[in-house]
Amino acid sequence: MTLRNERVRKTLMKEIADILQKDVKTAGMVSIMDVEVSHDNSYAKVYYSVFGSEEQKTKTKETIEHNKSKIRYEVGKRIRLRLTPELRFIFDDSIERGSKVQEIINKISRGEL
Repeated sequence: MTLRNERVRKTLMKEIADILQKDVKTAGMVSIMDVEVSHDNSYAKVYYSVFGSEEQKTKTKETIEHNKSKIRYEVGKRIRLRLTPELRFIFDDSIERGSKVQEIINKISRGEL
């Protein structure tokens, strides 16, 4: 990854998080985990996590999908690029999975399992 792509990736993470927090009303608390940018910055995969109940997660996923074009428009206004990347949002539950694994490990070490 080039230095330019890395800067674009970090800026996208920051701006998308800000847009989701301020401009898009989501049911749960959204955290941007990572952004993968194509070599020409035309596409970006946005990995996000939602903290909240299953219902809040479902509503938040629907809200993000429904507002994808608005989010991209806002990104285009905030970041000066030749081409605003097409955004693909991917739900990432790795923190929850990691937490469950850690809980199991703790139970094993305490002799509960």
